[in-house]
Amino acid sequence: MAEAFICAGVRTPIGRYAGGLSSVRTDDLAAVPIRALMERHPKADWSRVDDVYFGCANQAGEDNRNVARMAALLAGLPVEVPGATVNRLCGSGLEAVSAAARAIRAGEMNLALAGGVESMSRAPFVMPKAQEGFQRTTEIHDTTIGWRFVNPAMKRLYGVDAMPETAENLAGEMQIARADQDAFAHRSQQRAVKAQAAGFFAEEIVAVPVKRGREEMRVEVDEHPRPETTLEGLAKLKAPFREGGSVTAGNASGVNDGAAALIVASEAAAKANGFTPVARV
Repeated sequence: MAEAFICAGVRTPIGRYAGGLSSVRTDDLAAVPIRALMERHPKADWSRVDDVYFGCANQAGEDNRNVARMAALLAGLPVEVPGATVNRLCGSGLEAVSAAARAIRAGEMNLALAGGVESMSRAPFVMPKAQEGFQRTTEIHDTTIGWRFVNPAMKRLYGVDAMPETAENLAGEMQIARADQDAFAHRSQQRAVKAQAAGFFAEEIVAVPVKRGREEMRVEVDEHPRPETTLEGLAKLKAPFREGGSVTAGNASGVNDGAAALIVASEAAAKANGFTPVARV
């Protein structure tokens, strides 16, 4: 059985909700890391890419209609290179990498690009078509996070908790105290800020050009880390997802924008294109 290797990877900065990347279309954002990989490896034969797998959890707006394929074309890959978008919600990007690795190990392909994209800032509002003439009531959903157009049977049988409610469920089941969650979040913020200041992420991040009015700018650093975060400040935040809950905006994962891509290759493809394997999948 062939081995699958990660040979290189890049990502955009992670933008805050309604932050620096919010003006960038989702499909354009997905193209950024693919294009960067092509530029960093100019001697590779990009026409030999067997497939492009991208994970995307939303797919309700500019990321609809197979954003992996759109990103590949926008990045400049040959039109013959296909693309497939996978959705395992929060695990979508990881599923894309796994799918590429499985295909290589099965001998179905030798070279793939795999990654993910999400622009929660640009997630649209959606509404259904009218069920009857002159209908005066309808649903409208913000697709940023959570369920929409819920099947009543699903709600009745399994519930429709989104990730914040799921975190509350787990905190209760595993008896994880609010103070422990806040301490973990605070430590994570400190580590991120320290790594950012030390340039730890510099090589993996590719800047994203954006326009603000007539001015052209470059988003170059992660926006989500908050150096001013303190344990005292985290303790003051309300838990909006459940009465008496423990999950807050400070200790929950962020609502963000960003994209990333990896080169996943067999040993033969890595040698043929001059890639250096850095990890085995």
